[in-house]
Parts: sequence; C-alpha cells; structure tokens
Amino acid sequence: MVIKYGGNAMTDPALQQDFAEDVVLLKLVGINPVVVHGGGPQIEAALKRLGKQGQFIQGMRVTDAETMEVVEWVLAGEVQQDIVGLIHQAGGKAGGLTGRDGGLIHARKLKLLDQKDPRIEHDVGQVGDIVAIDPAVVRALQDDQFIPVVSPIGFGEHNESYNINADVVAARLAMELQAEKLLMLTNIPGVLDKAGALLPELTPRQIDALVDDGTISGGMIPKISGALDAARSGVKAVHIIDGRVPHALLLEVLGDQPFGTMIRAQ
Repeated sequence: MVIKYGGNAMTDPALQQDFAEDVVLLKLVGINPVVVHGGGPQIEAALKRLGKQGQFIQGMRVTDAETMEVVEWVLAGEVQQDIVGLIHQAGGKAGGLTGRDGGLIHARKLKLLDQKDPRIEHDVGQVGDIVAIDPAVVRALQDDQFIPVVSPIGFGEHNESYNINADVVAARLAMELQAEKLLMLTNIPGVLDKAGALLPELTPRQIDALVDDGTISGGMIPKISGALDAARSGVKAVHIIDGRVPHALLLEVLGDQPFGTMIRAQ
C-alpha cells in the first residue's frame, strides 16, 4: 500500500501521531505501507525565512537553484526525519529514502505545457519528470520489516537534483510496486463538486469534465492525474481521503463506510 502523506495531517502534532500509529499497525497486520511525503507548508515557511516568495504554475512549484537547495534540506533533512522519528516512537521501524538512494527515482527536467495553449511551454526550473523508478531499495527495506519513507526528490543524468510532485511520485511508485492500494491524504474530504458536495467515485470521463469546468484545478490536477494513471495501470483501489480526520488511514482501510473519493479506471 502506497500512502501519499501531505497537508494538515503533516502539520498538526496530534494527527502526526495518529498517522504514525496507523502506519505501524498496518505493518503489524501484514500490510506493507510505503509512505511518500510532501512538505509544501514547510518549504513555504523556509523560503519566507530566506525572504523568498514561492511561485506556482499549474500547481507546480517553480524551483530555481536556491529553492532546490531549500526543498532538499526541508524534505530530506527535516520532514522525512520527523516522520521516521514518529514511526519509531509509535513502535515501528522506518527508513528514510530520497530518489538517489538505490537509484530509486531517475528524473529529467519537466516540460510543462500550458493547459489552454499547448504551444506554450512554462519553465518551472528544477522540477522533475520521472524517467524511471527502480523500487529495489524499497522492497529491500520492506522485506527487512522497515517502513520506507520516501522524499520526492529525483536525480538526473548529471547527478542534478529535481523537485518532483509528491502525488506523481506516489502514483508511479504504486504502479512499479504493483500495490493493492494507493491512498492520498489531503486537506479536503475528497474531490468536491461545484456546490462543495463530496463525489464518492470518479471515472475518467467525469474527471475530464471537472477539469474543463474548473472544478478540479491547481494542485488537485497532478493529484487526480496521478491517481487515474495508477488506477489504469492496475492499482486495484485508489482513494483520495481527508487527512484531517483522526486515524483516517485506519478508517479507510478497516472501516466499512465509504470514505473520500475513489478513482476508477473506467
């Protein structure tokens, strides 16, 4: 099971503890969780301390060389280590990884085409597009009873670093591992319609319509497209769930009530 961990669940201390306990419990009952974390609020806070303002184009963070340095030390040095520590505190064993470890995430510079006019290409700096994922190091940790915690940083052919959207990394990793389930924790109950009502299920056709009318926009676009790719590639269950709910993971995995939005392949 691949879990994208982001949003409020990462910044509220009580929810952080709940998440760590849930992940440890899943491992104990024989499920192999792999955590891929974001860190948007933490990166924003670090950039502000340096007097830099974060910029986004179509939900992607514009990442110049200085911003890339901040992204690396915040994600791999701070956020990842916090999660690893919380899992240990909850009685589990975790190992932190970036894309460089074991050649996990090989990337190249992302060509971001304009949604309205594909002839226009936006330069978003050191933002990566995944070339290949080699999950051998993730499997090795799992087999040794560790819970892998992955920071979404890839490396290029000249050993340069790339900031990759964590939703995209989680989706691709779920595909490569042939995961049974991909869970994406967010700051909302799931995907909402224009009136703010939860959509419990979405098909590709419904997703296209929601993007066209602007219901799905910004940072939700890479999340949904990654979820859809995973569903189409054989990941049996793909869910976008509310990370603000205490023990959201256990409610989704072990509960019998529909929770969040399920993305269907067709």
